[in-house]
This record gives sequence, structure tokens and C-alpha cells, in this order.
Amino acid sequence: MSEHRRGPVRSEAARVAILDATARLFETRGYDHLTMEGIAAEAHVGKQTIYRWWPSKGALVADCLLEGLLFSEGFISPADTGDLRADLTAWLRGILGFVDREGGDTMVHSLIAAAGDHPSVGARLSEQLGANSLLHARFEAAVAAGQLSPDRPLDELGDALVGAVVLRALSRTPSDAAAAARLVDAVLG
Repeated sequence: MSEHRRGPVRSEAARVAILDATARLFETRGYDHLTMEGIAAEAHVGKQTIYRWWPSKGALVADCLLEGLLFSEGFISPADTGDLRADLTAWLRGILGFVDREGGDTMVHSLIAAAGDHPSVGARLSEQLGANSLLHARFEAAVAAGQLSPDRPLDELGDALVGAVVLRALSRTPSDAAAAARLVDAVLG
């Protein structure tokens, strides 16, 4: 006897339309003004279709982020110009600048809430956007280039940088122009 899934079949075309609509609206309106109703209208689907697949706006935005639809590659992980300190500082400036933008901190809060409420969302975010995923390869390149001691705890260095961003977002602490450099200095010494 074959097992059948209950409920409507998930349409890949609808899923893609919803993710694309979310990314477009996020870019033009920002996270605070992103609504499930607006996404449904933009994607030409019913709001119930969105809620069937994503339990919250945060979970939907997390999927857009994980699919690479929201930010450029350089935003998600640091470049490798050969200068670890400069690369991490530029990367953190971009992220802190986003968090300081209207709705940036709210988006971070929402992603944290979605991860806390839905373990599968949290696991996917951690796997693809956790400090180890974002920074480990860059740290390994720095070790290979002699810019970072091989006995440094690479995972913990990344955790410290990403954790500092999360704490700033949660506390709504604005960053000044030198905040990224100070954080990098504190972590790298």
C-alpha cells in the first residue's frame, strides 16, 4: 500500500513565486513593511498557501536568505583579499550597517524567533548561516597564508563575531563607524 500525502500538493512554481515576491518586497519595502498579504498579492497566491508552507514571516524570510535571494555573496560571508583584518572589518561594517537600517534589527529578531519556535528553521539557519559556515573557510585561508595562528580556535572566533552582531541587534545598540574594527580587534587581538 502506498502512502499519500494529505492536503494539496506543493507547487514548485508557487513556492518560487512566493520566495521571489518576498525578496522583491523585502528589497523595496524593508522587513518592517513586509506582510503576508502583500507577498500573497505579489506572488498571485492565496495567503493560506503561504501559511501552509511557512509558519511565520520570519521563517519565510529565513528561506529567502538561505536560498540566496536577499543579499549578495559578500554580505553573507567575507571576501578574501588576502588581508584577514580588513576583510572581516568590511564584512562586519556591512552587516552592522544593515542591522542599523530601519527594520534590520527587527529582521534579526524575527529570524531568532523563527529559529527558536521552529527547530527545523533554526537548524537550517545554523547550518548555512552559522559562524562556522560563514567564516571557517576564510579563517582557514588566513591560517594557510600565515595571517592567523593555526592553534587559534577558529569556530569560537566566528561565534564571537556573529554573537556580537546578534547582541547588538537584540539590544538595539547602534554602531558607530569604528565599531566593526573594534570588534575585529577584540576577537583577533
